[in-house]
Amino acid sequence: MSKSRLVPYLEATFAVVVWGASFIATKIAVGQISPVSVVWLRFAMGIPLIGAAVVLRKQFAWPKPREWGYFALLGFIGITFHQWLQSNGLQTAQATTTAWIVSTAPVFIALLAWMTLKEKITLPQGLGVGVALAGVIVVVSKGDLGNFFAGQFGVIGDFLIFISAINWAVFSILSRRGLKEHPSTRMTFWVMTIGWLFTSAAFFTQNGLAEIPQLDSRGWTAMIFLGIFTTGLAYIAWFDALASLPATQTGAFLYIEPLTSLVVASIILGEPVTWASLLGGAVILFGVWLVNRE
Repeated sequence: MSKSRLVPYLEATFAVVVWGASFIATKIAVGQISPVSVVWLRFAMGIPLIGAAVVLRKQFAWPKPREWGYFALLGFIGITFHQWLQSNGLQTAQATTTAWIVSTAPVFIALLAWMTLKEKITLPQGLGVGVALAGVIVVVSKGDLGNFFAGQFGVIGDFLIFISAINWAVFSILSRRGLKEHPSTRMTFWVMTIGWLFTSAAFFTQNGLAEIPQLDSRGWTAMIFLGIFTTGLAYIAWFDALASLPATQTGAFLYIEPLTSLVVASIILGEPVTWASLLGGAVILFGVWLVNRE
């Protein structure tokens, strides 16, 4: 493999491994401070890194007057609301379950594109939607389908994470317009910044600054990982990979993300690796592959 191809491959791998571990870091952090404080502190550390990348690449530009409302909508949906769902969900959901559920987002993107943009869904893609959702049922029910059909399965966090996967699909569809006019890094910077400002209102209203001293060394390690690595460096690496590799090849790296969560959650949080998690996860990935294959 040539060096020109090796570097973007390494960058894509770095990004998805970091994102996979982010669910474990978030679960640790929300065990010590409120979800709003976790989100606020995370983006307070990560946004300057994204901003520096935008400036160094000479991509900085202010949004046009007509774009502020659009960016505000994306910031609320993709940052404020999305991160609220995931951080609150991880208070009760397992990190491994969260990663598997989140991996279904491409399925909902395909469904929304079909519903709103009139993009065609082929028979294999339709099958993939059903397969992926079946995998979610196996994971959330922990293999006890009897409880599932009786309506007794999962925790509230599982449902919040499931909503976050749908919410991310909405955000992705809405982002397509902006990505036609702005480089990914610049758009991410503005969306993150505006979303963080929305979160700031809730953070200061509930006196979030008073919570920060509650973080111990483990909590700070989790927060630095979320802020510097997950929110800053991983996004920069991912955009670099996207600029160098075909989108289909880059997207394939996302299959690594839930597997990383599975391993890290087992080592750091002691979450059990169950047959339901492995089987359901494999079914989800197969369904997502059917939806996204050429």
